[in-house]
Amino acid sequence: MKALFLKRRQDFQKQQNKYLRYVLNDHFVLVLMFLLGFAMVQYGQLLNHFPTNHLPIQVCLGILIPLLLSMGSIATYLEEADQHFLLPKEEEVISYIKQAERLSFLLWGTLQTAVLLFLYPIFRRLGLSLFIFIILVLILLALKRVVLSRKTRYFLRGNRLDWAKAVAFESNRKQSILKFYSLFTTVKGISTKVKERTYLNPLLKLVKQTPSNLWLSLYARAFLRSSDYLGLFLRLMLLSSLSVFFIHNLYLSVSLALIFNYLVVFQLLSLYYHYDYHYMTSLYPENSLSKKKNMLSFLRGLSFLMLIVNMLCCSSAPKALILIVGMVFIACIYLPYKLKKIID
Repeated sequence: MKALFLKRRQDFQKQQNKYLRYVLNDHFVLVLMFLLGFAMVQYGQLLNHFPTNHLPIQVCLGILIPLLLSMGSIATYLEEADQHFLLPKEEEVISYIKQAERLSFLLWGTLQTAVLLFLYPIFRRLGLSLFIFIILVLILLALKRVVLSRKTRYFLRGNRLDWAKAVAFESNRKQSILKFYSLFTTVKGISTKVKERTYLNPLLKLVKQTPSNLWLSLYARAFLRSSDYLGLFLRLMLLSSLSVFFIHNLYLSVSLALIFNYLVVFQLLSLYYHYDYHYMTSLYPENSLSKKKNMLSFLRGLSFLMLIVNMLCCSSAPKALILIVGMVFIACIYLPYKLKKIID
């Protein structure tokens, strides 16, 4: 049993390593190092000029600590067929899950403690002694153990394993990891959920129902009804807008905003293939050139929508000007080049 789950873990790690090279490319690592250096400088300035009003710092810590506690999951590596073929080995599977819970606590507890140690100077400035800080770390470790145990009890109660819930839990865990990698490259094995969202149907009326807009209408429907596309768009647009609004450094805020907007456009390029498995689309009278034009029009429309939202969050003319230039470059130069590369 251990050999089976060990092989599954190694296979999933190999799959991650294949995508990790796209995440840790030269450009991303360079941006990451720049952001890390900027964050360390800002952290040092915060400690050197610690505000007399501690309330904002306390609020931030009050948000961060629950986030740290909620982080982490149990990697069971269960698969759909296991609820049938491993049912006679349920006791061994339960023993493995309990061991996986302990390993998860060791990993995420260590990460949580490392973050708290990094924030120790702030706690000192807030008046906490070393003894109280150690007590706080131990209490949070105990709470982390409780949180992970509660996650395990979702599908494991005593010696009874709810196979359906356990398989769904592991599937959701893997999907969340793969969706992160999908921000940087095309990832196989991601499942999508479709919701009708009738309250968004009025937006579909903005697209004229003409033969030339056939693919544009289909792209709009897929975008609004697929949780992956719409959720990704809203999350990254929110992050780009917050970067513009809260970060006062001109180049950092605009760089982050453009990176988030670029990721939106890059990910939504997969819409081009969304209907490839619908064989009836091969009967449509519109050719691939019309499909490409509609894709370009749709993504440009979303790009300029993001630009408008970002502009509403701008506090200075130079920031707005750089955003406009950057988004025009993405929409008018990068998109046609990338679409041509995809089709060719």
